[in-house]
Amino acid sequence: MSQTVELMNEEIAQRLITAAKSVGLDISGGTVRRSSSRFCLGVEHGDYNGMELFGVGTNRFIWMAYKPNTTGRVRIFSENFPGDGLVDFALGEEAPAGTHKDSWARFPMGAAYILRKNGYPINQGFDAVVYGNIPGGGMSRSASLCLNLLLTLLEVNDVSIDDGMQIVDLAQMVENQYIGSPCGKLDQLMIYFAREGMGAHYNPKTNTIEHIPFGGDAEDFRIVSLDTGTKRPGLEKSTYRIRRDECRELTKILEREFGHESIARIRSKSEFAAAVEHLQEDFEHLQGRLKYLFEANQRFGEMLNAWREGDIAQVGAIFRADGIGLRDDYEISGRELETMCNLARTVEGVYGERMLGGGDKGASGAIVRTDAFSQLKEVVNATYPVCHPDYADSFAIHACKSVDGIRSAPAPF
Repeated sequence: MSQTVELMNEEIAQRLITAAKSVGLDISGGTVRRSSSRFCLGVEHGDYNGMELFGVGTNRFIWMAYKPNTTGRVRIFSENFPGDGLVDFALGEEAPAGTHKDSWARFPMGAAYILRKNGYPINQGFDAVVYGNIPGGGMSRSASLCLNLLLTLLEVNDVSIDDGMQIVDLAQMVENQYIGSPCGKLDQLMIYFAREGMGAHYNPKTNTIEHIPFGGDAEDFRIVSLDTGTKRPGLEKSTYRIRRDECRELTKILEREFGHESIARIRSKSEFAAAVEHLQEDFEHLQGRLKYLFEANQRFGEMLNAWREGDIAQVGAIFRADGIGLRDDYEISGRELETMCNLARTVEGVYGERMLGGGDKGASGAIVRTDAFSQLKEVVNATYPVCHPDYADSFAIHACKSVDGIRSAPAPF
């Protein structure tokens, strides 16, 4: 019971119970799986450009309470999207990709479809209810949900996958091949491999994760979610897709002209200068994209060292520099996101701030000295609604900590 209590409080448990009763599902005696959000420390948008990645899991979650059934069907209800009703489908009869473009039903159907497509024997159905409190953009709500659904389907069907990278790849496939989102796998990596008190360092050359403990006192700082209250409809409908296409174009140019198979291969200032000069004539729009990625990649090693040494002020300074590059050179931020950043910058004890995730809408993030959080919250609560009255009732600020990405336990009901 104590493990279950750690996964959720009484309020969350009651939400799940009430949701199940509302659609006639019996999940008593089942299991609860909790999947985290993520906070990327670097390099944001580096995953689809061959770069190393580093981040932590954070305690904004998706909870799914589930129990196997004997129908061969998945029956699942989201407390966040009650208007979609009970999603009910037979395994092996998932709707084709693109059928449910405006419904969250595409996620459970997509998870089942991808597992079956890749040869996994998925025949055992389950009943489930879902609730999440991850902001709608910037902290990887969709990746968290996909991982949760895949792991649940595998568990109830007694299918074991020992290779975590394989799970990550399957979660990316759900989004790429079924949902239609052009995401990389930063989000899935940062969530699946998240460990409490540690950062996860992904090396694409070896396709491995190294867990790096923070070298100082984690109680000295807070990771803060600055939820703008805006909702991004999905990466497939955002500036993210445009930037990804631009980077694909940029990579082709760099490979053709300089032999670089990815943007990450530009490591020296002389290589960068040569590439910028080549782009100047016909591809000026790509110069800024290259500038952000090159400079963020240059800062990456310094940020890892600062984390290892417990220098959170330096981690924050690099986080801030990346944010300025995302705003000015990569041009993927948004008006409300930058309002949050501008407000955070006025508070003493805020080490760094920037937009999070795919851009346009969603959440910004900040790294804040613990005793400065209350002042930051006061400034945001007083000023953000004045700047953006349309979101006065939906914005939020949350102090987060690093957590395990995936946890499960018997349901307490």
